[in-house]
Amino acid sequence: MAWLYADGERFPIEAILFDKDGTLLDFIYTWGKWSERVFTQFAKQLEARNLPPMDVDLSALWGTRHDRHGEVVDYDRNGVLSMGTVEDLMITLAWQGHRLGMTWAEAKEAAYASRQYAEEQLDIARDAKALPGVVEFLEQCRGCGLKLAVVTADETSGAVKHLEWLGLERYFDVIIGTDQVERGKPFPDMAMLACRRLGVTPAQAAVIGDTNGDMRMARSAGAFVTIGIAKPDASSVLQLPDADKVIASFHELRLSADER
Repeated sequence: MAWLYADGERFPIEAILFDKDGTLLDFIYTWGKWSERVFTQFAKQLEARNLPPMDVDLSALWGTRHDRHGEVVDYDRNGVLSMGTVEDLMITLAWQGHRLGMTWAEAKEAAYASRQYAEEQLDIARDAKALPGVVEFLEQCRGCGLKLAVVTADETSGAVKHLEWLGLERYFDVIIGTDQVERGKPFPDMAMLACRRLGVTPAQAAVIGDTNGDMRMARSAGAFVTIGIAKPDASSVLQLPDADKVIASFHELRLSADER
């Protein structure tokens, strides 16, 4: 057992379950660029068929925030991009193609072709970076003997790949993507599966994530404590109503080994 210190309180835990994107990895650095490539490629698919461009606000479509140049600069912590699966994203994109004149089959093909292009470019560029304090905190976890897992809305193969790019996969005993469970977040399935594989009960685990879907998953599973990561402003904090504690970065957390 170890003690996790957060916001003046301490919690006895045996394990920590981490979300990946927006928690361990910089969300915009990976998925912002991925989204831009998907949208650009999908626009080309529409143009090639002499169809009108998408007429919806991309912020509303996936929950992305754009600057005046169209680049993704932020995201809705409770939007489709941050909480949904890649399959969810493809369905929302295909629907736009369908309503603009594609058959449903054409729309799905266009969406998945856009995804394939974006993922190929992501693999070439290896667009991933750890958030501040992540490596130091994972080292603390290792020093205290905690069992660690990743529970992510990403697919397992993608999650492993992104963590490997940064050399982070070695810290985790278990990596679980949404493809390993029947129901993804906010349902408890991933957290419960991670705990079973770690050999702990949810009541012995903390969950750290950046969306309220992470928090609801943790509460439904019966996790001991839920910790949300958000920008230190009121609007971001309010997006995590089910978090027991909200922090701006891992620098606000501390661990110590059980001294019994």
